[in-house]
Amino acid sequence: MPEAPYRELTVAAAVVGVLIGSVMTAAFVYVCLKLGFGLGGSTVAAILGFAVLKGVLGKGTIVENNINQTIASGVNNASSGVSFTLPALFILHASGKAEDFSVLPILLAALGGSFLGIVFIIPLRKQMIELERLRFPSGIAVASLLKSPGAGARQAKLLLGGFLIAAFFHVLVAMGVLHEEIQLGSYFGLPAYAPIALGISFASIGAGLLSGKGGLPFVAGGVLAWWVIAPVAALLGWMPSPEDLQLAETPEGFDSYLAWDVGYYAMLRPMGIGILIGGALSGVVASFPAVRAALSGLAAAAKAPGGGEEMSPKVMYVGIVCAFLVLFAASVLSSDQIGLGQAALTALVGTVWLALAGLIVAQATGMTDISPLSGMSLIGVTLMFFLSGGNVVTAIVLGIAVCIGIGQCADMMSDLKAGHLIGAKPKRQQMAQFAVAWVGVPIAIGVIYLLWSQGEGGMNGFGPMNPELSAPQGTVLAAIIESLQQGASPLDKYVSGGAIGLALGIYPIGGLGVLIGLAMYLPLYITLTYGVGCVTSIMLQKRNGARWMSDTLVPVAAGFIIGEALTNLTVVLVKLAAG
Repeated sequence: MPEAPYRELTVAAAVVGVLIGSVMTAAFVYVCLKLGFGLGGSTVAAILGFAVLKGVLGKGTIVENNINQTIASGVNNASSGVSFTLPALFILHASGKAEDFSVLPILLAALGGSFLGIVFIIPLRKQMIELERLRFPSGIAVASLLKSPGAGARQAKLLLGGFLIAAFFHVLVAMGVLHEEIQLGSYFGLPAYAPIALGISFASIGAGLLSGKGGLPFVAGGVLAWWVIAPVAALLGWMPSPEDLQLAETPEGFDSYLAWDVGYYAMLRPMGIGILIGGALSGVVASFPAVRAALSGLAAAAKAPGGGEEMSPKVMYVGIVCAFLVLFAASVLSSDQIGLGQAALTALVGTVWLALAGLIVAQATGMTDISPLSGMSLIGVTLMFFLSGGNVVTAIVLGIAVCIGIGQCADMMSDLKAGHLIGAKPKRQQMAQFAVAWVGVPIAIGVIYLLWSQGEGGMNGFGPMNPELSAPQGTVLAAIIESLQQGASPLDKYVSGGAIGLALGIYPIGGLGVLIGLAMYLPLYITLTYGVGCVTSIMLQKRNGARWMSDTLVPVAAGFIIGEALTNLTVVLVKLAAG
């Protein structure tokens, strides 16, 4: 009797992966708008996959669960790509800096970028993983989790427990029983420009728990902004006066509150933007050697034996052509002011830049697990802005494609690393992700539209007017585009911040400038809460060891993140239903 084939690429794995990825996409869009950076979903998907495939269905194998996490993380990839770019279009349109736009070109561009990211990275698998043996730390971590299926049911229960704890507290926040921001500094008589504040944010705590020591530079940026730069600026009298604000009389508490609020938007935020840009550019410069290695790998992959392990090169060629046509259509439909020649040029440059940036990001992720994704996307949007003749909608629409595609490159290669370590077949992983790459796109875009609709006139849905969902990456992008439009921006803050960000690139800590720039941009209560998670993670690891961290803390932290995000999204849906 012939032996039954080993379960790997199955309908069950595909369905479970799509469902988990869809939930994570909705949740992580919220997290991106709140914290300014995305989170990978492979670990969460692997834990839940064990619970469903093995615990419920009783048929799951290690490589089958690997297909599940590959699909789920591929679907979830759209959350970061959309959240980093699309909010800028809403913010600029609300302030009258961008023309009307429709959802169709956004969908087309996002879909084209998602597939381009996969086809560009397929030929590089053998070179990066088998020949260069790049580490891809996240892929190694997921492979370790996949190899221990016995712990899956226990970890799923821990994730559910974290989810319920976060959901309970954020329901109380939504009901007004608890306040999301706790101002501890007021008890000690501290002024507004030197606050001590914590937030009831389990997404921030969970992200800090997962980051541990690696998240401390982010916390350091917040401390630098609020406990060093802010007090010095206030003591030196750099805060606006009533005359600067054209006020008839001095409001009560002006010196400690109103002046500082204005000064924050006029000084700290622009400087944080500059540091973020400088840090991203330093990451790009540092990645130039990776460009040469990646391009050499592309040539070597075509000659290397074992072509049967990969999808056919024809898929890459056909995919590139089809995706280019989709981007061309998105450019044409994005604005009535874009001619066919401009649309073709922006689509071509967008495709080329996506390929180049994707190679850099995949290589950098393989070496350090940190990549200049936001910097690469920012440069891409700037290129599109000039090529489209200053058309904001076209620039951001094509930027969405670039950002999603770059992220897809890194995510696909990290998943292939995990598969390589557990003996999975690369072709099946590639086929699985290629088949579902489109699923997360409409979900992520839909959540952005949903959250934006909750603000008064859209202005408080997310962005600079809403400190709870400040959309740091999107606001940064909007500020840069606005400065390009008007030529009237705080260039001194951008330049000084950019110089600091570039200087931080000399430190052997990947992404240091980007982390510090983001922290300077965010309210302190978000940063300090994240820092509490980081410090707690460091202490727990020192006491219990790395194995306990991966088996126990990781699922609880993931539950915290998903619990807050889905609870708040549910509150939004309830408000919509209630009118």
